[in-house]
Amino acid sequence: MKGFALLGIVSALAFGLSACGDDNSSSSPVDLIDVESSAVVDDGLSSSSADPLSGGSANLSGSFANLSGSSAAESSDSVTQNSSAADSSSVNSSSGKNPAESSSGAGVSSSSVALGDTTATVAYSLKPFKGPLANPHKGFTLLTEGAWNFVPEFEFGPDKNGAWNVITYGSGYQRWDKLNPGKGVYDWSVLEDLLNVLQEHGLGYALRVFPYSPSYIRNSSAPASEYDWTPEWVYKEGAKRDTAVFQDNGVRAQVPAWEDPVYLKAAKDFATALAAKYDGDPRLEYIDVRTFGEWGEWHVSHLDGSDMPSLKIQKEILDHYASVFKKTLLALPSDAYGEIYTYALGLGITKRDDGFIGIPGTADSLVRAYKAGLPTIAENIGSYERMLTFDNHSYMRWTPERWVHEITTAHLTYYVLEQESDCGFQIYSEHKDLVDSMTHVIGYNFKVEKAELLTIASDKETTNTLNITVKNTGIAPCFFDVYVVAEFVDSTGAVLEQLGKTVKVSKGTFKDEMVRDFTFANSVPAKQTNVAALPGVSVALSIYESEDAFKSGKNPTVRFDNDGLQANNKLLLKP
Repeated sequence: MKGFALLGIVSALAFGLSACGDDNSSSSPVDLIDVESSAVVDDGLSSSSADPLSGGSANLSGSFANLSGSSAAESSDSVTQNSSAADSSSVNSSSGKNPAESSSGAGVSSSSVALGDTTATVAYSLKPFKGPLANPHKGFTLLTEGAWNFVPEFEFGPDKNGAWNVITYGSGYQRWDKLNPGKGVYDWSVLEDLLNVLQEHGLGYALRVFPYSPSYIRNSSAPASEYDWTPEWVYKEGAKRDTAVFQDNGVRAQVPAWEDPVYLKAAKDFATALAAKYDGDPRLEYIDVRTFGEWGEWHVSHLDGSDMPSLKIQKEILDHYASVFKKTLLALPSDAYGEIYTYALGLGITKRDDGFIGIPGTADSLVRAYKAGLPTIAENIGSYERMLTFDNHSYMRWTPERWVHEITTAHLTYYVLEQESDCGFQIYSEHKDLVDSMTHVIGYNFKVEKAELLTIASDKETTNTLNITVKNTGIAPCFFDVYVVAEFVDSTGAVLEQLGKTVKVSKGTFKDEMVRDFTFANSVPAKQTNVAALPGVSVALSIYESEDAFKSGKNPTVRFDNDGLQANNKLLLKP
């Protein structure tokens, strides 16, 4: 075998640190407060591939290597999960310092040589992404009551309210009687209009269907249809009503008899129809199970004379929802606690709480859902303006410190930024930097901490191996499948070829604070062009929600938390 000269490529390497303040170049939430190919299935275990370091030759030209070869049909890849510091060999190999680092400065990598081969290592410089980072299936939402929220005339619409720049989905309620106006009759048109306009803006939707809204019990002459949103045909079928007194104003009002069998059958039939229409619809983030009580929140605390149904009936409703919804996330509403909460978690139904910030212990309660491996969801107990008036006796006052503490304690994946009609305008106007920083914290947050491209050339073939280390610096796991892709791109960002295979990371396996290593490799015969060695070629990393999206040429929807994000959401690695 011929001997070859050493090819030295020296590049600065900077590690991307977590969004929680490890990087002195960026402020953490607390700092801000103080200042004011088929997929390789990854099951969370280490998998190995054929040794990518065999054989190859290089043609050296000038001061740079022109490493020969073009991509072969076969490529190798592997994924290693670092779950604890106890796995010292894995940690050292993935995130420890290179023994060959130059002593002249941290983050400087030098080439190493295998006997008879030419080896070149390019270490990429990694910096944190500045500004808000909105990613799908997590983060903030604003109240979106209809497609009209997006018309130019709306006072707090996307064109006038900067808070829309940090949200990832809309949320709001629909009336049961409007969606289900007759027995076996369903009208999804208004909801469809809203889902479509949200999708056009790159947003999902969290659906709540209300059977009742006491907010509209204004006087004794108000017709029941104004506040009782159970369809009238349900009562014509024989469902009974109770008479209750609304505590807020002493008005007598009609309320569904929540245990009535006709009511329960109608509620289950509606759930079945809703699932047939929307289960698995990518436009929906989650659906609240709002069958009972005021606003469907599983309580009747303002209605004297109305009682919640038995625990047995509550469980029957949850069983039915779990049986018809196989894909879309379900959420148990605010006031369902105790045994029914435990029961819901056992069915894979998560918890949503509307008492956030104001009621002590709310965040701690949501931790149960987080520990059960489910996303947690929260909405403030009142508007931001109202929470500023709390005296910390009955309810806790909103402060920046308390806001961050409650969000992180609950390991929130989804959070309603503001619930009043001003759509978060005030809170975002007063705390923009803090809100922006929390987009890197809520839910998952993928940050590339290390990236190196190793090229080995012999007289038989050239191999290119990209090793990256990624950390989830968010406060929750990623609750959907993701597909990680590496590609060689030219100076314009155009894709030249894929590097290695697509790697699938199954939902729930990339947990918060977890560090994982990914390897993408290809080998090409000698005497063919090695794309990696062409002038102006770099590496782009992408995260897709499906492999089909990647294969069909769509842009990725998930972004890394690193500087170098392109308009197409791919991360361009820079030496």
